[in-house]
Amino acid sequence: MLSSAYKFPNVIRRVLIVSPHFPPVNAPDMQRARLALPCLRALGWDPVVLAVTPDSVEGAVLDPLLEQTYPPDIRVVRVRGLSPQLTRPFGFGSLWWRCGRALRQAGDTLLRAEKFDLVFFTTTQFDTFTLGPRWLAKFGVPYVLDYQDPWVNDYYRRTQTRPPGGRVKFWLSQLTARRREPKAVRGAAAIVSVSSAYGPDLLARHPGIEPARIHHLPFGASKADLEIARRHVPDQPLVSLGDKNIHFVYTGRVVAGMRRPLALLFRAFHRYLATHPAQAARIRFHFIGTDYAPPPLAQNWVLPIATAEQVAEHVSEQCYRVPYFEALHYLTSADALLAIGSDDPAYSASKIFPCLLAGRPLLTIAHHESLMLRAARGQNHPASYGFSNADREADTAELVQCIHAEWFVREGYRSLPAGNPTLLAELTAAGMSGRLATIFDGAVQTPSP
Repeated sequence: MLSSAYKFPNVIRRVLIVSPHFPPVNAPDMQRARLALPCLRALGWDPVVLAVTPDSVEGAVLDPLLEQTYPPDIRVVRVRGLSPQLTRPFGFGSLWWRCGRALRQAGDTLLRAEKFDLVFFTTTQFDTFTLGPRWLAKFGVPYVLDYQDPWVNDYYRRTQTRPPGGRVKFWLSQLTARRREPKAVRGAAAIVSVSSAYGPDLLARHPGIEPARIHHLPFGASKADLEIARRHVPDQPLVSLGDKNIHFVYTGRVVAGMRRPLALLFRAFHRYLATHPAQAARIRFHFIGTDYAPPPLAQNWVLPIATAEQVAEHVSEQCYRVPYFEALHYLTSADALLAIGSDDPAYSASKIFPCLLAGRPLLTIAHHESLMLRAARGQNHPASYGFSNADREADTAELVQCIHAEWFVREGYRSLPAGNPTLLAELTAAGMSGRLATIFDGAVQTPSP
């Protein structure tokens, strides 16, 4: 990480970063902005952040340590909207509905009073993207969109699975998305996406976009974050590290598309219980922060699968989110880590990169076309298993047998990865931020569409 005392004589451009969730709020969609802030000035960009106040984020998990990970002189403009306590009794709590007007007004004031060369929207509050065309027309400032998830999402229709919040609410949100996305996308000087699949999807929906405007850019991981996490011991740890048991840890959200790989894992372990009962008795699986919903709305996603596979007594699940550095502490201290993908090939969990940098034994089970699997195999992690949605029953049985034999019986969970230093450098926050700054440079040099 660059020191905040470092002088940046060559800063010539200013970027307004719109990230409604921002530290001390621990939310996945603020990570791109947070990780880039220590690097941007050295890359020629002076950032200002536009965010909402922490008390405007419903169910926010706060982690004050996050505010120590970027230079303290970074200017953060925070706005306050309607409190979720006021709107939730009427059936809605969307951050955009409550705070969108305040974000728009604050952005108008900043862009009217100060000189900015670019606006960067990095959030999963996709309605915020609609401010891009407004500010381009009103102030002539180009903008870049960050697709951390698909705005228009047909996964639940294709798989016939229940979407978050229910089918009616999701249908209404998608109706709005299909109406608003075209204008936001057409006016963007550039688009970055965490998944390589999002770009082709956007081109298919909006044929007029120039493919060169779309850039695949996964999240990076911060070595500095991992060092902080190693020193940060939770007051009330969820995992009893250091006892006689062997602890496997997964941190982050679990989605409906993970049912299959989780079932494969637990099925292999159930077989291990039958073949090596004494050794299997010491193994514990911990799933931490598996649901994004705030208390008391969150639900367990993993335990029902573990129960169905008859291994629930070896599995613990903390469905509510935990502070960021507490989650990282478990990654750096566990006996082994779990990286579980989705049956959606486009699913690109950013959590794979901290797992790779943590230097612990790692078991990856993901779709054979996913970035997660490619990254794990690129880092020489032998326990990396891919599946296809077209797998036959025999293929599934063979995969279960491989996990049973290689990860459990031969104790693959004790093997530290060799790693590839060159590839690891590309996965860091500094490496990804360099690529982001290059995209910014191109965005201001290319006329807006």
